[in-house]
Amino acid sequence: VSQQGESQRRLYRELLRNYNRLERPVVNDSQPLLVELQLSLLQIIDVDEKNQVLITNAWLQMSWVDAYLSWDQYEYPGVQNLRFPADQIWVPDILLYNSADERFDATFHTNVLVNYSGSCQYIPPGILKSTCYIDVRWFPFDVQKCDLKFGSWTHSGWLIDLQMLEADISNYISNGEWDLVGVPGKRNEMYYECCKEPYPDVTYTITMRRRTLYYGLNLLIPCVLISGLALLVFLLPADSGEKISLGITVLLSLTVFMLLVAEIMPATSDSVPLIAQYFASIMVIVGLSVVVTVLVLQFHHHDPQAGKMPKWV
Repeated sequence: VSQQGESQRRLYRELLRNYNRLERPVVNDSQPLLVELQLSLLQIIDVDEKNQVLITNAWLQMSWVDAYLSWDQYEYPGVQNLRFPADQIWVPDILLYNSADERFDATFHTNVLVNYSGSCQYIPPGILKSTCYIDVRWFPFDVQKCDLKFGSWTHSGWLIDLQMLEADISNYISNGEWDLVGVPGKRNEMYYECCKEPYPDVTYTITMRRRTLYYGLNLLIPCVLISGLALLVFLLPADSGEKISLGITVLLSLTVFMLLVAEIMPATSDSVPLIAQYFASIMVIVGLSVVVTVLVLQFHHHDPQAGKMPKWV
């Protein structure tokens, strides 16, 4: 053990003696450095429909080969791997392009695990807050797709060959509101007018389906039952004195449910949820039924001696 500790201290000094963390760790500068990226999704924390933001708990797994951090196992006995802080050696500047976090980079900078062949593994965990267009037209029976777009901030495809590995969801913790359908990934290459070199990125699409049980019990079923009460307005006797009260009560109840939906949905005119359209239509129908009820009561209690009834009545 003491021999291994001495070998580690000597190896740390040797590797970092002339090491430049700003230099790409390749033998041939004309060749791009291969960097493999994998997303490990642990949890969907929140889907903020109002602010169009997705919050997830995830790990980024990056691996590459550093040509300047390799050693002979026999020269340094017992030393299979070393751990370097991320600010001491070269690390790819992979960022979430569509980040909505105040700090932009919300990952925690952990140590980089380096083995004797120069293979580096960097796994920074983080709470990722990303922008996501959420279409609520089919709420609460909607399926949402949110992209997590990763790429190097300053290195082009001629410097870093960013490759994608399939997302890992083996440690995923289920969400109470959303079912995870899948996390497919895709590698893209973008060309911009300013530059002739490609800029690769890796985009993971988190596909999730909303669980409808909560909204069905708390919004849909009560609304359907209350809407059915509007029909009872026409069955009540005119002398009961409760026809208008029942209609207005149903109208106010639907207004409350519509306000609940408005609090959840984003303030946008791109797409109006079908449930909001349903509430608005029922409110119009119930409102018309109240107006008709008022006219019916007016004619029912009409004094025959006061004047003649209109011909259309």
